[in-house]
Amino acid sequence: MSRAAASPPGPPTTRPALPPGIADGAASDGIVAVGLRRGFGSVRAVDSVSFQARPGRVTALVGPNGAGKTTLLLMLAGLLVPDAGTLTVAGHDPVAENVQARGRTGWMPDTFGTWDSLTAREVLTTVGAAYFLPPARSRARADELLRLVHLDDLADAPARVLSRGQKQRLGLARALVHDPQVLLLDEPASGLDPRSRVDLRILLRRLASEGRTVLVSSHVLTELDELADDAVFLSRGRTVREASLAAATGERRTWRLRALDPVVLTSWLEDTGVTYRRGADDGPEPGLSAAPDDGSVRVDLDDDESAAELLRSAVLAGVPLVSVSPANGALEQVYLSLEEERR
Repeated sequence: MSRAAASPPGPPTTRPALPPGIADGAASDGIVAVGLRRGFGSVRAVDSVSFQARPGRVTALVGPNGAGKTTLLLMLAGLLVPDAGTLTVAGHDPVAENVQARGRTGWMPDTFGTWDSLTAREVLTTVGAAYFLPPARSRARADELLRLVHLDDLADAPARVLSRGQKQRLGLARALVHDPQVLLLDEPASGLDPRSRVDLRILLRRLASEGRTVLVSSHVLTELDELADDAVFLSRGRTVREASLAAATGERRTWRLRALDPVVLTSWLEDTGVTYRRGADDGPEPGLSAAPDDGSVRVDLDDDESAAELLRSAVLAGVPLVSVSPANGALEQVYLSLEEERR
C-alpha cells in the first residue's frame, strides 16, 4: 500500500497557487494538477502533468499505452504519492487530506478486484460500511445502484460468477456508493456489450449534469467523442495538450464525401480546385489488407463552416451526394495531429 493510503491525514495545508486561467470552482469541486511527477526507480511514469477537470463536465484522459494515465489516476485517487507537484481533488489535497479527498472521490480501476465469495449486494454494503454509511442507508444504496447498473437480478450472486462486463458494471456501482463529487474511471467500458456501453454514456452524462467532475481514461476514442466535453492528452508522462471538444470540432480536419456517381463527384472537385484523396483511409497498416474502396473521397477543410460551404456548392452544382461526414472524430483528429506522437 502506498504511503498516501497508509498514513493518517495531516492537518489542512495551504492550497497551492492556481495556474493562470483556472477558476476557483475547478479547484473547489473539480481537479487541478500542477507539475505532477512520479517515478518508479529509473522510470519516470509521470514526468510533468498539469491540467484541470471542471465540475459539470466529462473530461477525457487520452494517450497511448505507457503515457502515464493509470499512474496519474492512482495519484488522483490518493493511492500513490506524487514525487513533485501540487494536486487538489474536490478541494482537498489527496496526500495531506487523504481521508477528506477520498471521501469525495469515486475510483473505478480498469480491472475489478474484490472478494469473489461476496455477493454483488455484499460488495456494495461492505464498501458503504467503509465510508461510514449507516447500515440501513448502505443496504438501500446498494439496491438503488444494482438497479442503476442493471444487476438487480444478480444481487445475491457471488462476484466470482459475474462476467467481465458485469464486474465492470459492479465496479462502477462500487465507485458511486458514497455519492462522490469526483469520478475517476479507468477504461470503464472495457468488456461491456453495446447496450451497456450506451447505458454507461447516458449515466456519465447524467452524473456530469448533476455538477460532478467526471474524468475518463479510455483507448476507444470514438466512444469518448460521444461522451466528453474536454480532453487532456498525455504522451511520455507529459501533458501535451488540453482541448475543449467544442473548439476541436472547429479546427482543420478531414471530411469524407460519397456520391451516387463517384466520377461526377471527383470531376466537380477537380473543376472547383479542391484537392482530394480517394478511398476511406490513407492505406493499410503494415501486414493488414486495404479497406474496400467504397467510392468515397476525402478532403481537408479548415473548419465546419468550410464543410458547410462545400456541401452547399456541391448541392447547387447537382452533385448527387449521399453523405458528408468527418473522416474521424474530433478527439482522434486532435490525437493524430499531435507531433509528439510521431517522434
